[in-house]
Amino acid sequence: MNILHNTPRRPVDVPLDVPAPSVDAARAALLVAQCPVAGATPLVDAPALAEAAGVGSLHIKDERNRMGLGSFKALGAAYVIACDASDGMARGRTYVTASAGNHGMSVAAGAAAFGARAVVYIAETVPEAFAARLRDIGAEVRREGAIYEDSMAAAMAAAESEGFALLSDSSWEDYYDRPHRLMEGYLVLMDEAIRQMPQPPTHLFLQAGVGGLAGACAALARKAWGEAVQIIVVEPEAAPALHASVSAGKAVTAQGPVSAMGRLDCKAPSLIALKGLARDADVFALISEDEGAAGAAACAQHGLASTPSGAAGVAGLLAGAQALGLDESARALCILSEGPE
Repeated sequence: MNILHNTPRRPVDVPLDVPAPSVDAARAALLVAQCPVAGATPLVDAPALAEAAGVGSLHIKDERNRMGLGSFKALGAAYVIACDASDGMARGRTYVTASAGNHGMSVAAGAAAFGARAVVYIAETVPEAFAARLRDIGAEVRREGAIYEDSMAAAMAAAESEGFALLSDSSWEDYYDRPHRLMEGYLVLMDEAIRQMPQPPTHLFLQAGVGGLAGACAALARKAWGEAVQIIVVEPEAAPALHASVSAGKAVTAQGPVSAMGRLDCKAPSLIALKGLARDADVFALISEDEGAAGAAACAQHGLASTPSGAAGVAGLLAGAQALGLDESARALCILSEGPE
């Protein structure tokens, strides 16, 4: 494990108009509660995994069945479309995005629920089974390019040429409003976890791709628990977008091979997430492919089947507890962000 300590906080150079992550959990919860399939996901006590990590306790926020979509992403894009619908702007609109997994499902489900249309670009490497799931919800699926970045470029071009509303889960210069609102939707799960925890954790492990989930959860955790909790952001060694950017003091595009942690295989950070995590995170940790696989296997062994992406926070705890100085006094909190494929 490659560990970058962020205490004292390292400044990062981002445009002045980049917003910090929202902490308006009440707004998000109010709108999400109106969804017919809304409901809190469980917080699971995992004593066997805690023992394996050498910590006193481990609680896992289990997002595998969130709103029937199989991941925390149900709270993201669909929440943005719900906000648009409440403003009378969703019906008849076409939302376009690129996806390697769960984000596309959220766009498709949100569009179907509110009378909109979804166009989802996927790369050639994305399994046809996922394309079929998107079509089943009503999305139009377009294949473009060998990797996610190619399909994202195609989605951006379609938004420009066809007048679609681009709905990405990342943010970049001059593209902030929708990803900022999308991250606000993720506050629902963290707000639930804060209420469900028997006592505040000492350590919060958050997996990150572009950083939307980690940025939202870290911001709300700081609001709730202040500096009493240590926040550790976990990324694949192959995709150290946040780790590399915080180290460089500015947003950079990381280099690396394709990772088996596909949902986290993002080479460039979301600027909103980068701004928030540079402020809120204590540690940026990189896990190897073997460590990611071991985390998923450990979760499955204890009845919490997921993917290496979904279990990456747990993998970070198992791989890094000793190096980070955790012992039996530590109370860890992780998020199991998606179900098995």
